[in-house]
Amino acid sequence: MSIIPSFFGDQRSNIFDPFSLNVWDPFKDFPTQISRETSAFVNTRIDWKETPEAHVLKADLPGLNKEEVKVEVEDDRVVRISGERKIEKEDKNDTWHRVERSSGKFVRSFRLPENVKMDQIKAAMENGVLTVTVPKVEVKKPDVKAIEISG
Repeated sequence: MSIIPSFFGDQRSNIFDPFSLNVWDPFKDFPTQISRETSAFVNTRIDWKETPEAHVLKADLPGLNKEEVKVEVEDDRVVRISGERKIEKEDKNDTWHRVERSSGKFVRSFRLPENVKMDQIKAAMENGVLTVTVPKVEVKKPDVKAIEISG
């Protein structure tokens, strides 16, 4: 039994429990439909890490080659990764039992901070993983000069 009264019907949940799966969802009654064309967008996973030297974006794009992927720079600091996974040609004699792989277009954009060198951006694709590396501007350490104290 919950110590907190339920404001949303018979749902009993503890709002202080971060692992509670019984969370009120304000959009649960909205009709949701993900079209086949945008399903690849939903499944495109991208990691972004910052190292002392650069910002590194890694995207899992299995089954795509580098000709099917675009990396673009928009508005000075926005990196845009897009592409399209084509639907496999169907043969009239084939019988499909299950279709789980995504197809369609995907687009992801990331606004990078001001400490990057956008003119030196590099992208590489290996084994279905796209790696975009954006070097950082070297931070100048201020010149520190010791001042002798008299007296």
